[in-house]
Amino acid sequence: MPATGGEGFSRAGAQSYAAAWDRAARRLGFVPLSAAETERLLLGHTERLAGALLAGAGAARPAESAGRALVEAHLAEPGLLDWSVAALGDRFVAQVLPDRAGRPGTAQRVAALQGGLAAGFARALRDRTFTQQERIARSAWQARDLVEQALRDSEARFRAVFVGAAIGIGIAGVDGQIIEVNQAFADMLGYSVDELRRTNVASLFHPDDAAGMWELYQALIEGKHDAARVEKRYYRKDGSIVWTDLAVSLIRHDDGRPRFTVAMIEDITERYELQQRLRFQALHDPLTGLPNRTLFFETLGQVLADAGPDHRIGVCFLDLDGFKAVNDSLGHDLGDRLLVVIARRLAECVSGHGHLVARMGGDEFVILVDGGEDIDDAVGVAEMALAAVSAPVHVGDQQLAVSASIGIVECPAGETSASELMKAADTTLYWAKAEGRGRWAVYDPERSARDIARSALVAGLPAALDRGEFVVHYQPIVSLLDSSMMAVEALVRWQHPELGLVGPDQFIGLAEETGLIVRLGEWVLGQACRDAEAWRRAYPEAKLVVSVNLAARQANDPAIVETVAGALGRTGLPAALLQLELTESAVMGTAGEPLRALHQLADLGVRLAIDDFGTGYSNLAYLRRMPIHCLKLAGPFVEGIRPAGGDANDDAGALAGADGSADHRDERIVDALVRLAHALELWVTAEAVETEAQAERLRSLRCDTGQGRWFGPPVPAAEITARLRDNAEGAP
Repeated sequence: MPATGGEGFSRAGAQSYAAAWDRAARRLGFVPLSAAETERLLLGHTERLAGALLAGAGAARPAESAGRALVEAHLAEPGLLDWSVAALGDRFVAQVLPDRAGRPGTAQRVAALQGGLAAGFARALRDRTFTQQERIARSAWQARDLVEQALRDSEARFRAVFVGAAIGIGIAGVDGQIIEVNQAFADMLGYSVDELRRTNVASLFHPDDAAGMWELYQALIEGKHDAARVEKRYYRKDGSIVWTDLAVSLIRHDDGRPRFTVAMIEDITERYELQQRLRFQALHDPLTGLPNRTLFFETLGQVLADAGPDHRIGVCFLDLDGFKAVNDSLGHDLGDRLLVVIARRLAECVSGHGHLVARMGGDEFVILVDGGEDIDDAVGVAEMALAAVSAPVHVGDQQLAVSASIGIVECPAGETSASELMKAADTTLYWAKAEGRGRWAVYDPERSARDIARSALVAGLPAALDRGEFVVHYQPIVSLLDSSMMAVEALVRWQHPELGLVGPDQFIGLAEETGLIVRLGEWVLGQACRDAEAWRRAYPEAKLVVSVNLAARQANDPAIVETVAGALGRTGLPAALLQLELTESAVMGTAGEPLRALHQLADLGVRLAIDDFGTGYSNLAYLRRMPIHCLKLAGPFVEGIRPAGGDANDDAGALAGADGSADHRDERIVDALVRLAHALELWVTAEAVETEAQAERLRSLRCDTGQGRWFGPPVPAAEITARLRDNAEGAP
């Protein structure tokens, strides 16, 4: 027999029944409690139902409590009620009260439990439904009250905003008829509220923007947009203009159809006028009042963007000549007043032609020639500008003579850009400045290309020296007595990676301008000394002298003596086999420390030569005190030397004239220079010897050595080596 507790039912059976009840509840619907909590709840009801059945009388009441408890625990699925009522039959008695099975009255008691459980479940479910319905109704009433209150509050707030707003607010129908406006709107336009209620919004639009505004408004009322915001003008009732910030919103019906529009308008007239003043200040020069660089480029960009295929455009870029001197000598205040006068004159001289005049900065002005037919139109504008500038200027008690230089660029608008146009104008202005004062120059693409190439060479010089792109060629200097090679002149070349072998005429001047000539000259000196020492070791009997050009910057370099001594020391070349060539102008202008440097070089044993002698400003007395060893006669004198009876049909004869008078003058000059040099105990070398006849005539004039194409062009060091070898092998 199963064990029973003191209550008279099976404890284990009650637990088993409660577990089965829990499983049924979870199978039949949602259970908000955990399994342990549900099973514990149902176990309590199982025990109370068992106790009620054992008691007999009043069994229905505990069962009703159990049914109500199920609903309160949210175990209210109808299927669970069916299972619970059915399980209270034989299963409940068999598991929980096995001793009561089959006894008289048990079935009646079980039926009472089943009825009580069902009744309690139904009543609890009904009560919960009523409670929920009442709560829903109460919530609905409260919600309706809240909505009505919110609507009243919203209307009150809107009315307060509408009436008291500082900005204008207006409501209009989709036909544009104004429905309502506030007082701020009416005050802004100078009408009364009643007058505006009888007005259509279209009549308020400013005529200059009416078409665009009406299109915008039409798109809004058609429902294409829900809102729009613009800055626009309105006419006040008195005819004055008010600038406004207008924001319009579309209000729709519930089905989405446009209903009416709400406009909010703020008077921004003062702000707009301030913006216009600020924009003017941002786009105009504060001193002269002319358009500034920014406005000029805006206008130029717009012209280029709108230009057709045949449209031409020109720029005259003007710069005052010597304006810095005016500022420095007379002061910036007077200089500013001068600029104001010039600006006014430029504006007046082209105002009738519709050209834009702008100040680019400093003393630079630019004139935009839009739509000219050809370059003559731009040139005509430039000449008018020069004439306007050149008239005497009276500033205070000063009368100033002013001139300007102008760079002119004119081309089809479709073939250029703003940056290219101004770059070309700036380049052309530089050309005009270089050619003199008070003139104009026209842009030349070929010349510009040459300048660009020149600039590229300037930029590439330092890197080329670092990369070892320079080479030294040597031109023989030959004795006019026996035709033996006595010396070579070191001539630098640039082995450019793209341009090939570049001659010194294309980069030496650039190196002097940039100061790189000192480094380059030091490298040439070192390389020449290394090659000369190699020749001396291989052919000591030749005693070949290497002659190296020394630029003016090098001669004035305080370290020149140390540089030369260092090159000789590193290579081992005897000083007597090194000759340094200086230009005549550099030597004659030497004084102080540079002159001492020349004496120190001579004291080292280095030979010093004056290159291109006869083309400078020779001071013979000064020359007598210089430590010079050789004079190199300038090429033009040698070129004019012709033998007696020379062919008058060749180029030299044509230049000399039928009587050959130029030849005789050049020959007499060479004769005099050779005699002068020998009187000073100096060696004489004639440059640019191109023909045998010239060589013979120089020999008859007792010139010592010659150099030029007749004796051989500049060649690499290897060819000089080969010539020395041939001379050595041919010697007896």
